[in-house]
Amino acid sequence: MALTNIQYDRIRRQYDDDRLEAEKELARRTSYVNSSVPGYKELSEQIGRLGLEYTKKALAGDKSAVGELSAHISSLKNEKERLLTAAGLNKDYLNIPYKCPDCKDTGYIGNKKCRCFVRKEISLLYDQSNIRASLDGVSFDMMSERYYLGEDLTRFRESVQKAKAFVRDFNSDYQNLLLYGTVGTGKSMLSSCVARELLDIGHSVVYFSSSALIDELARATFDKGYGKSERSDEDKPGDELLYDCELLIIDDLGTEITNNFTIAALFSLLNERALRRRSIIISTNLSLEELQERYTDRIFSRLTGDFTFCRLSGPDIRIAHKFAE
Repeated sequence: MALTNIQYDRIRRQYDDDRLEAEKELARRTSYVNSSVPGYKELSEQIGRLGLEYTKKALAGDKSAVGELSAHISSLKNEKERLLTAAGLNKDYLNIPYKCPDCKDTGYIGNKKCRCFVRKEISLLYDQSNIRASLDGVSFDMMSERYYLGEDLTRFRESVQKAKAFVRDFNSDYQNLLLYGTVGTGKSMLSSCVARELLDIGHSVVYFSSSALIDELARATFDKGYGKSERSDEDKPGDELLYDCELLIIDDLGTEITNNFTIAALFSLLNERALRRRSIIISTNLSLEELQERYTDRIFSRLTGDFTFCRLSGPDIRIAHKFAE
């Protein structure tokens, strides 16, 4: 999992708090049972005394006495369960009420992360992605071919296959995707499908529209107070996360205001992520020629050298879908 140390510590603190709450709840339940269930407290005290005697006999090697004490203790425990159920309580009422009984709210089973820990990690990754709300119901299975014909259909199928290969080989092969073509042909949807697949298996994904990305980079560059806002360190995107998340998605490249800072910041981001071998998906409505003209040869060279191209063309799906309803 690609969590920061701050995020990892945040999860560990949650587990510490959960265990403390479970212990407090057990103490509350024990107090209630001892005061409300006649005979229960006395049975507990009797079992405690027998337990000490059992230990002494076991250390002395008195096997017959150990067997008798074990049977007696077992009988008393059964009687305690009977008293609980007779009082309308579950027989497990005085077990520690862990949120996760598998790991007992530690997050680990042996040296392996429990499923509950993995779910917490993935939830945090979704929270930092900036794309959680738009991924509901998104999947490659939803990518319909119904609006594509001829060459447009061929391009669509090739792009989907490249995107699926991107996900399949993500752990073993450094790669980037450039999704380009006309408006409304499924570029953002395709990048969202990739994001969903990778987030669900625990990779860190961060999404920005192009204009929001430039704003974020500008704040990181010019605002000396950046990082001291009301948002906590684990909640804000942060300059370093832009450079180090496993996948950065830049949507609608070309919609931002282009100036010297934009060009320099974008090149720096592309170059630094390439050095760190951190993947990028860029979607744009610009043609390759327009990209070269707008972003200079240095950026275009980076795009052509490091990115797999996926061209999508055809009608605007949103409009076609609306008229098909």
